[in-house]
Amino acid sequence: MKDHLLFDFKIDKATKTVFVDKEFAAEHALVWDAFTKQEILDQWWAPLPYKSVTKHMDFRVGGRRFYAMVGPEGQEHWSIQKYMSITPKTNFKMMSAFSDKDENPELPGSDWDLSFSYLNGKTKVSISIKNDSLERMERMIEMGFQEGFTATLNFLEVLLSN
Repeated sequence: MKDHLLFDFKIDKATKTVFVDKEFAAEHALVWDAFTKQEILDQWWAPLPYKSVTKHMDFRVGGRRFYAMVGPEGQEHWSIQKYMSITPKTNFKMMSAFSDKDENPELPGSDWDLSFSYLNGKTKVSISIKNDSLERMERMIEMGFQEGFTATLNFLEVLLSN
């Protein structure tokens, strides 16, 4: 029998913040790696039929990831993630912004805070995504962020179980 895994997704327009809690039936180190290593991120960080294609990634404080979500007809949606703080295996914070193909960010962006914990064979990832503006948050929602991010996290769950 498969254990029930927590998955909670809340949008709080008053604080311009999205809150996501997701459990994985996987070892802590493996889940951490799935969020911090390019070769694993590119396997799941885009909702199908899109693919995540990282142009470069430097996971360190002050480093960044520049990547595109590439659609089935080759359309590219570029983003930048800048790593603001890293506490190995337990937390990292990043600024995320849409950008053009030349790494020019479309500001404002959003501040992501990802925390990782492990208990009884399950790794829990708690994510808060604070937007600088309600307009940006509403744009994310209109673009299907909740559906897309839910699909990607569910795909990661399948990937980690193999």
